[in-house]
Amino acid sequence: QVQLVESGGGLVQAGGSLRLSCAASGLSFSTYAMGWFRQAPGKEREFVAVINWSGGSRYYADSVKGRFTISRDNAKNTVSLQMNSLTPEETAVYYCAADRSYTVRDSGYDYWGQGTQVAVSS
Repeated sequence: QVQLVESGGGLVQAGGSLRLSCAASGLSFSTYAMGWFRQAPGKEREFVAVINWSGGSRYYADSVKGRFTISRDNAKNTVSLQMNSLTPEETAVYYCAADRSYTVRDSGYDYWGQGTQVAVSS
């Protein structure tokens, strides 16, 4: 059974930082690209960041470039998302996902976590 479990969400004030983590099990973690997506209330799910199988390549949505950093630890089967200078507009449920094809399209991902809530106050 493949399972992705996000953690680290919570309430943070605007301008603050938060670090999300995703623990994977039941798959060959180091063979998958890992992505982060988010879904705000009443909005469609959107791409945030992706990292390739080795961690050597990263790609970010324009809205988070320079503020967010995605990283992975293949020895621990984890992927993280460091989020800095957060704004209230980034309040959303954040999802971890796995895909061996390295893509920004959510339809291209094979496995998804349950999500972790991030709330940014004014």
